[in-house]
Amino acid sequence: MTVRELSPVLQPAEVAALLESEPATRLLDVRTPGEYRTAHIRGAYNVPLDSLSEHAAEIRAAVEAPVVVVCQSGMRARKAEESLRELGMTNLHVLDGGVNGWVAAGQPVLRGAKKLSLERQVRVLAGALAATGGLLGLAVNPLFALVPVVVGSGLVLAGATDNCGMALLLGRLPYNRPASCDVDAMVRALTSGEAPRGLGHQPAAAPAAGACAAG
Repeated sequence: MTVRELSPVLQPAEVAALLESEPATRLLDVRTPGEYRTAHIRGAYNVPLDSLSEHAAEIRAAVEAPVVVVCQSGMRARKAEESLRELGMTNLHVLDGGVNGWVAAGQPVLRGAKKLSLERQVRVLAGALAATGGLLGLAVNPLFALVPVVVGSGLVLAGATDNCGMALLLGRLPYNRPASCDVDAMVRALTSGEAPRGLGHQPAAAPAAGACAAG
């Protein structure tokens, strides 16, 4: 099967085969730098979703090879794909199931210091706010019961629009953005076809200054 015949959404085995047959294929990982450090596919370039818009035109202009967009479970990757397609980029595919699906299929990843994925952080924070609001509503003031109502409404809205404000805010915390990560350096490597400077990569030359170094 040629690249043109591939589905917009690819299974892990199809992505592995594409990387084998088309070595110039770019893996665009739109998770947070913290998630990327925890585990990522070898050769993936980390450009977080909330930084993608400022680099999208540069990526579209410079990359003609197939681009497979990757996130943790697939949701952010689909959103990234939509924004890139709006700019006229057509050489796009999404890894079905994200890194979770890749690992479940037995495909290898490079691992570093373990961090909670952004999806898990959202669930933990939303659950904590809802539980705290409920308890305070019972013990202190009934108005605190509005907290779980607001949290629940926010989650419903996030599910309906595929746009989670809580995730965007959490993604900007220092926990999810190591100080050593330079998105501009990662984008330059992506557009030029150089090896990404990140966790588990061992380029022949010294890593570029400010690139996403291994933790």
